[in-house]
Amino acid sequence: MNWLIYPLTWYLYLFVVGLIFFPYVRRLFPNFLDKGYIFSKTIGIIVLTYLALLGGILHIIPFSQISLILILIASAAGAYTIIQRENQPLLNDTGRLEKATFISLIIFEELLFLAALIALTYVRGQEPSIHGLEKFMDFGFINSILRSHFFPPLDMWLSADPQAPNGYPINYYYFGHLSGALLIKLTNTPPAIGYNLILATIFAQGIALSFGIVSTIIANTKEKILSIAHQGTVLIFGLLGALIMNLGGNLHTIYLFTKGYPPEKTPLPFWQIWSTFSPEKYWYPNATRFIPYTIHEFPSYSYVVADLHGHVFDIPFVLITIALLYSLFQKLIHPVTYKTKLMTSFPSFLHPVVKWARYFIFIPRNQIIITAIIGAMCSIHYMTNAFDGLIYLLFTLIILFLFYQFSYLFLIHTLTLIVSFGLVSLPFSLFFAPFASGIGVNCSPKFLIDIGKIGPFLFEKSNCQLSAYWMLGVLWGFFWLMGLFLLGIVLYEIKTYKLKKLPEIYKTDIFMLVLFFFGTLLIIIPEFFYIKDIYPIHFRANTMFKLGYQAFIIMSLASAYVFYRLSLLPYIARILTKTVGITTLVFVLIYSFYAFPAYYGKGGRPVQLDGSVWLNDQYPEDKEIITYLNTHITGSPVVLEAQGDSYTDYERISAYTGLPTVAGWWVHEWLWRGSSDVVGKRVADITNLYESTDINQTRSLIEKYHIKYVVVSQMERAKYQNLNSTKFSLIGKLIFTSTNGFGALYQVD
Repeated sequence: MNWLIYPLTWYLYLFVVGLIFFPYVRRLFPNFLDKGYIFSKTIGIIVLTYLALLGGILHIIPFSQISLILILIASAAGAYTIIQRENQPLLNDTGRLEKATFISLIIFEELLFLAALIALTYVRGQEPSIHGLEKFMDFGFINSILRSHFFPPLDMWLSADPQAPNGYPINYYYFGHLSGALLIKLTNTPPAIGYNLILATIFAQGIALSFGIVSTIIANTKEKILSIAHQGTVLIFGLLGALIMNLGGNLHTIYLFTKGYPPEKTPLPFWQIWSTFSPEKYWYPNATRFIPYTIHEFPSYSYVVADLHGHVFDIPFVLITIALLYSLFQKLIHPVTYKTKLMTSFPSFLHPVVKWARYFIFIPRNQIIITAIIGAMCSIHYMTNAFDGLIYLLFTLIILFLFYQFSYLFLIHTLTLIVSFGLVSLPFSLFFAPFASGIGVNCSPKFLIDIGKIGPFLFEKSNCQLSAYWMLGVLWGFFWLMGLFLLGIVLYEIKTYKLKKLPEIYKTDIFMLVLFFFGTLLIIIPEFFYIKDIYPIHFRANTMFKLGYQAFIIMSLASAYVFYRLSLLPYIARILTKTVGITTLVFVLIYSFYAFPAYYGKGGRPVQLDGSVWLNDQYPEDKEIITYLNTHITGSPVVLEAQGDSYTDYERISAYTGLPTVAGWWVHEWLWRGSSDVVGKRVADITNLYESTDINQTRSLIEKYHIKYVVVSQMERAKYQNLNSTKFSLIGKLIFTSTNGFGALYQVD
């Protein structure tokens, strides 16, 4: 059980971060059952990461453990000042719950977070390898950040050259990777272990935050929690929301009852290959690649495959924004109502003045503050996973428009949102060049194809893909069913009670319907538009992936609420709707029971958290070289290693050390830099560096790319058949040889 030391130590740091930031957070979520306590860890991580980014960009705060501790101490001092200024105990004014119940809820949430953290740590400990898919990319970003004294961090797969003598910064949304590196730095955890703890932390945040959101929303449908039974209801449906959002899949699990279909093949309708229950033929990734040439992943799949991409880092950040949007929704007042309340507050002879002054003076301050914070969160999403920033800007504007239409309040909120977004994202945007080249129109008509382009819109002849309706039903049928149930409930009760009964629950119903509407909008958009990138056949895959991922999160939370609403229906309606709802819910929730064992096995093996152990078996000489570089080399000098294609084992040295190499994964750099020539022009130079017998040419190339170290190992020997390693001893010196004699490291500056 020694492996528990790492997650428990990690948790203690997170616990302290949460305590420090709770006094700040409780002001944002006064209507939440726990006063926003469950959000304090995540918001603390966001604030620490942003301050580290800002200080690093300005070269005033070095990225070190001491700096982070000092920031925490300053934050703690500020929190103490807030408590003293309020002149009341931190747990006073707990709203609906008595103090003892409030503390019980906090303890429950902490235990829920810790249990989720330990659970996924154990699961990852069954197969912890940072290997396969795109883990090299994510780990390389984290290691590059860890080596950075100031920011922006260097791209580990594109070294310096005459055009950029100081190296190329990462041209990717890396705020999430920075937050992970920050936790590794703060806790002083070995990066190969920290990688797996980061994933477990995101899972724990996803579980705890989604519980906090759903439980509060359900509790707020009543004026107060009247009984222990209702408190139990709140907990049950809060946990249901956490399960659907984090461990749910889609109705694709119906293929458990078919003969299945091979990966990368166009699936047949399940009713055409109906069979007996045959789980051994179910391949869990097919649920994320169901519609041909597209991607439609969801959080549980991300937790299984363990790539730390931007959309995974953004899961807890997105949940914070959804909570803020709910708080904003609760506070918004229709302009007519606001005007009426305002006028009655002043004598009639002042009404003409008030009528005009309200545009500039009488603006609901609390609403504007929340809108500004949401704008800041959208910038966090943009820096973490660019699509998400735009998604939640749009979502916020839709909510504001529902209340304000095109009134002056809508314009003020919109301006606040955009200015906040622009200012907060500026430190990142200064060094980031978006790699989308336009907005494509799917299945463009011929007359538009003949035009080719209008502004940002592209009309491409060969790009026409439409999703089959039945496939969309398999992927999203459960959520749409829940949305229809809720719509039916609202329409029936509006007609029956004429909005005079339980007004709070109707407002919550409307918010949930907005979630379903917006989630459906995100699903529909890729049927008409796509963001243009470098992929020819999978041209709308990234668009569908990023939009669908957020649709899943949004509608998961709303679906848990719908199950609560179904429990309030009359007996017959409740039985019928719950029978259908629970049947489809079972298909959604059993996904993880097949996905996790398929990737990690049935458990029972000794827990190993070090994600680099696989190197001992496959590339032991490389493991020794990596250890040497991480132990003896500081800063970010350039290391030369064999260049290879994306998704291969090439670039293992740069990925595991964060040191920049001459050229990395080709397709990835092509996507980030907008041209295949970025790597293409360097491939021949790398070959000459390893194979050329011309010492002068080798020296010239070493100088061109600022190379300081050269790796010669099995992968280099396999790729470069005419490898000439003796010249490196003439140019520089051999500084390390692996135990088995197959790996060597030369210093050549």
